[in-house]
Amino acid sequence: MAARPKTRDRIVQHSLELFNQQGERSVSTNHIAAHMEISPGNLYYHFANKQEIISELFDQYQALVDGFLRPPAGRLPTVDDKRYYLRAVLSAMWNYRFLHRDLEHLLDSDAELAERYRRFSQRCMVQAQLIYKGFVEAGILDMNPTQIEVVTLNAWIILSSWGRFLSTTRENSARMSEEAIKRGVYQVLMLEWGYVTAGYRAAVDSLFQEFHVSLNQALEPSD
Repeated sequence: MAARPKTRDRIVQHSLELFNQQGERSVSTNHIAAHMEISPGNLYYHFANKQEIISELFDQYQALVDGFLRPPAGRLPTVDDKRYYLRAVLSAMWNYRFLHRDLEHLLDSDAELAERYRRFSQRCMVQAQLIYKGFVEAGILDMNPTQIEVVTLNAWIILSSWGRFLSTTRENSARMSEEAIKRGVYQVLMLEWGYVTAGYRAAVDSLFQEFHVSLNQALEPSD
């Protein structure tokens, strides 16, 4: 029989669920404690305030992204690697969607988190450029260094702001579907299409079909 998760871990997990479902600003530590059926004092034994919970969740998120956002070791990347990156990005954005949707408020509320996020974003930009360089070396993309830099920046802007964009299109900004997030990943894939070499267009086109979500479907309110 599996061991029951520790109270601290349960607090973090339940907080993530509530933040994703209702929006971080709508959830207090009292809400979290009530959802878990524990006393507020029990929660405060593990976390002094909500900011500490958010910090823990950001630790999880950046560890997840750091784990997959890196070039393959000892070989050139393939189209299957591109599929892996896209799926990993989609999973991270969906499972921690509150971070994307509420990012500006979160960073304005916590100067330390804002500084950590800046370092994280810089690290992501460096790693993403290395990944794009690998696809160029593999002959999948045809891009010069300036184009790599521009596409990397544009991809980051789309992915980091996509949740906030979606929140402006629906009455209940906390509710968004995984398909709506998926459209953001598709937008990034579209940035690369003009740079795909002739020999890989058919293989990359299969990714377009796999990740395509119509704009109307992405923008319609979630249930």
